[in-house]
Amino acid sequence: MSLCKHCISGVRHEGTPEGKLDKLGGVDVYIATPAEVEYPKDKVLLFFPDGFGLQLVNAQLLADDFARNGFKTVILDYFKGDPVPPDAFSSGNFDLMSWLGKHPVEEAMSDIRNVIDALKAEGVTKFGAVGFCYGGARTAFNLAFTGEIHVVAVSHPSLLQVPDDLNKYLAESKAPLLINSCETDSQFPISAQEQADAILGGGKFAPGYERTYWPGVVHGFAIRGDLSDPNVKAGKEGAFKASVEFLIKYL
Repeated sequence: MSLCKHCISGVRHEGTPEGKLDKLGGVDVYIATPAEVEYPKDKVLLFFPDGFGLQLVNAQLLADDFARNGFKTVILDYFKGDPVPPDAFSSGNFDLMSWLGKHPVEEAMSDIRNVIDALKAEGVTKFGAVGFCYGGARTAFNLAFTGEIHVVAVSHPSLLQVPDDLNKYLAESKAPLLINSCETDSQFPISAQEQADAILGGGKFAPGYERTYWPGVVHGFAIRGDLSDPNVKAGKEGAFKASVEFLIKYL
């Protein structure tokens, strides 16, 4: 499966990030730490970004929002300083598949595990994951399959093999799963959403499964959507609220 045009389209959001850039396990990270609320020091929320990486201000602002809700949040630069450039939002001529070929999932998984090991050395014992597009499937699902993370909340996931990955999640994962889906998404279309519900819903996946659906929006709405569009604003804010509530419940 390949990525789609909506994987590199969107709007840069406004705001000033409040976290810090650092390194963990030799990997560049952005860390957002709760400043006004007490938070459990043994838990961390791993933030798996889309192709624009941790460098996109949208991701940093969203990590700050998770921190305000009590989750120490770490965005990983598993693209090693080579994300999709922000001008791809408007240029429309970026060679996405050539770029993707330079960033195999296996390398991303190695970086993620280095960060997890570094956090464990600091006393962290429980990990949640939020992911978007590229970060919403292969990375988060792989860690759920092996029991390395304890709860997963993804938005408009890309590169899922449906139904195989969903069946594998049912058989091998014990991490509760939330999927924030939308009306127009070639990466996770309505047919895949229905299969997810059929495979994991109705109590079939005992640890916990939920799916939200946001009409009138496209793939990318939860991190790169145009917030001047009321449907996008409702979808982004609703997906974030659902993710926070799911994480509070299970992490």
